[in-house]
Amino acid sequence: MTERSRITAVLGPTNTGKTHYAIERMLGYRTGVIGLPLRLLAREVYDRIKAVRGPSVVALVTGEERIVPERTQYWVCTVEAMPEAMGADFLAVDEIQLCADPERGHVFTDRLLRARGTQETLFLGSDTMRGAIAALVPGVQFMRRERLSELSYSGSRKISRMPARSAIVGFSVDNVYAIAELLRRQKGGAAVVMGALSPRTRNAQVELYQNGEVDHLVATDAIGMGLNLDIDHVAFSATSKFDGRRMRPLAPNELAQIAGRAGRGMSHGSFGVTGEARPLDEGVAQAIMDHRFTPIRKLNWRNAALDFRSPDALINSLEIAPEDEWLMRARGADDLGALKSLSDVGEVRARASDGNSVKLLWDVCRVPDFRGISHAEHASLLEQIFRFLHEHGRVPDDWLARQVKRIDRTDGDIDALSKRLAYVRTWTYVAQRRDWVQDESHWREATRAVEDRLSDALHMCLTQRFVDRRTSVLLRRLKQKEAMVAQVNDKGEVTVEDQFVGRLNGFRFSMDQNASGQEAKTLMQASLQALAPEFHLRADRFYNAPDTEIDFTEQGGLMWGDSAVGKLVSGDDPMKPRVVAFVDEEAGDEVAQKVQRRLQHFIDRKIAANFEPLLGMQRDETLTGLARGFAFRLVEGFGIVPRQDVAQEVKALDQDARSLLRKHGVRFGQFTIFLPLLLKPAPTRLRLVLWSLAAGHQEFPEAPPAGLVTVMTGQGNPDGYHTMAGYRAAGERAIRIDMLERLADMLRGEDSRGGFEAKPDMLSITGMTLEQFADLMNGLGYRAERSERRKVRAVDATIPGAEAAETPESDAPIMDISDAAPAGAITEQPEAVEPGDIAPPVDAMPDVGEAPIAAEPAETAEVEAEIPEIPEHEIPVGTAPDAEVAGPETEVFYTFTWAGNRGRRQADAKGDGQRRNRPAKAKGGAPKGKKGSKPADQGARRYEGGPPKKADRIDPDNPFAAALMGLKTKG
Repeated sequence: MTERSRITAVLGPTNTGKTHYAIERMLGYRTGVIGLPLRLLAREVYDRIKAVRGPSVVALVTGEERIVPERTQYWVCTVEAMPEAMGADFLAVDEIQLCADPERGHVFTDRLLRARGTQETLFLGSDTMRGAIAALVPGVQFMRRERLSELSYSGSRKISRMPARSAIVGFSVDNVYAIAELLRRQKGGAAVVMGALSPRTRNAQVELYQNGEVDHLVATDAIGMGLNLDIDHVAFSATSKFDGRRMRPLAPNELAQIAGRAGRGMSHGSFGVTGEARPLDEGVAQAIMDHRFTPIRKLNWRNAALDFRSPDALINSLEIAPEDEWLMRARGADDLGALKSLSDVGEVRARASDGNSVKLLWDVCRVPDFRGISHAEHASLLEQIFRFLHEHGRVPDDWLARQVKRIDRTDGDIDALSKRLAYVRTWTYVAQRRDWVQDESHWREATRAVEDRLSDALHMCLTQRFVDRRTSVLLRRLKQKEAMVAQVNDKGEVTVEDQFVGRLNGFRFSMDQNASGQEAKTLMQASLQALAPEFHLRADRFYNAPDTEIDFTEQGGLMWGDSAVGKLVSGDDPMKPRVVAFVDEEAGDEVAQKVQRRLQHFIDRKIAANFEPLLGMQRDETLTGLARGFAFRLVEGFGIVPRQDVAQEVKALDQDARSLLRKHGVRFGQFTIFLPLLLKPAPTRLRLVLWSLAAGHQEFPEAPPAGLVTVMTGQGNPDGYHTMAGYRAAGERAIRIDMLERLADMLRGEDSRGGFEAKPDMLSITGMTLEQFADLMNGLGYRAERSERRKVRAVDATIPGAEAAETPESDAPIMDISDAAPAGAITEQPEAVEPGDIAPPVDAMPDVGEAPIAAEPAETAEVEAEIPEIPEHEIPVGTAPDAEVAGPETEVFYTFTWAGNRGRRQADAKGDGQRRNRPAKAKGGAPKGKKGSKPADQGARRYEGGPPKKADRIDPDNPFAAALMGLKTKG
């Protein structure tokens, strides 16, 4: 050291710019060395100097990193890694008060006593070191630097009320993780900073905090060592720590070192406690604010003049007591403990037989115990390394490769990744030592690459576990009071600021179900604020949407595409239901009203289109008297009324009234009065919804599949269901009412008193098997008698001389089902055909995808719908015209006879699809009718002994009746 060399102690509290001052002084010289307390801080200072002078002249040397360019001028190091006797122009040691630290203090004391720059030396630290430095460093000058901002004590505060830009300090990994998890739920997350993190992980975590992605930092006391962060408030979650041997309370100057991180530059800061930490003593808090602490009286010291003659001599030299009253012998450190353990191993003692071997043993013992498994495990690893170095001069590449490969994995949780990082730090340290490996550059790059991969994986795990990016982003934007834009994709997923927040179904927002607590409140607040313009845009789009984009469900819901936007509720008029729109309150009244108006327009037009014939009849002012009353009954019945329910009204209608009704498409069937156009699937589906609303059903029955002639009656259907569905229940199945009328027309020509068999057309029109048809007839009031007979073999008339096969004699009557049955009775009083009764052709009522209801042939008593073809897969096996086969030479057949009032009462007792009837077993011929009894149709005239003969069946209400009666009178 030259005469011009100057030693200065720059002392003062935190946030005085001491480190910044030292960097500026160093860059004023050609060469310089600065020692820093943490690897993390060394990396930060290295990056700052490299940005100013370039990477070619700045070196970074720590236990696990060594970046040394050939033209190095400035060395940035941890205090333990500071090169000795370099003769640099400038030298500085930061946080010099760590001379009093029980673990590392002896290293800082050694630098205080022995490290000097040739022109200038700076010691940076707390005012508590003034007395010690003055006593131990001759010629030292002191520079006092005042804090740039004020520091105040704010007392105790809950974590949930922690202000933004706060750092919460814990003194154990478990404590840090628990606080970070709580902050994630309450505040959207926190960055985690610990001394054990690699620089890469630590920098990535700090970046989360510095760029505002999270507003809170959870750290150990590592932040007290010069890390410059934008912190406004520091909160202690505890005021005691484990120092490696015991739990002890932190001294006021230690608390001040950490609390002083609050308030950077000219910004004021505050400190306090949180969680289970007790409030600070008033005197301690005031001392921290005033920066007044008890001066340090003793510095940890270890002899630097080491004796390498033998392991025992080295141990003795390390344990020499100091002579100065300011110094005290450092307690046993990890390196001294490792030396003692290895010295007890015979092979190690034998190898360490000369000065160079003892120096090598001491270098190996100074490898830090990064893994922290146990003292014995660490000593065993050092023994193996020493054996390799002593025997081969290098650590074998294959052995080192196996050790590195074992930990080169990025799977696992935070603890697993942290352990691997601790392991790789050992091999990184080994690779940094000169001449310990064959290819230093290779192993430095290899171990650094593994550390980087593990660091990135750890950062990702920490972020995933302790940072809710969604909540933190939304909270930040809410505080900035900037407009946020919501985006909704085709699946209804809502993102705000690229963060998924929930789903929008129509005009109702469903928040992400994974959110809870404060996170849920933040999501809802941000989502509704961002969705406000989206609601209005969507309402405009919906209002202008065509009716084809809107539909109703069979349960009365209203859909816009796949989104539920409302529901139908009953109104004063069954044909005019009201609409309830599904719109969030936050969307506003304007949006709700617009949606409701559009839905009301839709359903009104839907009803007008599907029930146009019915509504037209309702508006027809030419209908008066009984015709108008009957039209009202039809409107009440949504266009379908069972004839038995209006028998008296039908009987009272004259031909003029009926003619007026027929002009509107009303058909007076034998069983049902209906409008054929309203039997189409679309009106049927809507009719069931309107009927269910008017009836107050909780669950609406669904319409039968389109195109089926018969369906199973089922159980649990409400009264009137089959009628509203366009069917009539009869036995196990219900038959469509227009097909039933066609069947009734066929039955008029049969001898219902003497008995008749089912024709192939009868079975074909219903699509039933013979057994099913018998059950249907039983439900319609007929008695079905089951019998068997010999088969009649068909004769091929094209073969000359062919004759019918001789049929054996049988007691059963032989009857060809194709033979015309004798004229018989009909089950209900029919109406003669008249021109006004003809239904419009099917082409006049298109309904894509729905079964057509065709016009009837003119020669039938009523105009019938064309029978739709039944797909082959829907016809049960054994369906007509094939009769059930009873045996190889026999076949089953049924004889149907009119059962009179008894049969109809049984059928009517079934209700509307509530109970099922099985085919009746007839005991004999047709029963005799009871005097004064009625057929099931209450509008039919009374007769005795069965239905009247055809000659007597003249309908007085028929428009041709008068002419027909006149002809008979003339004859």
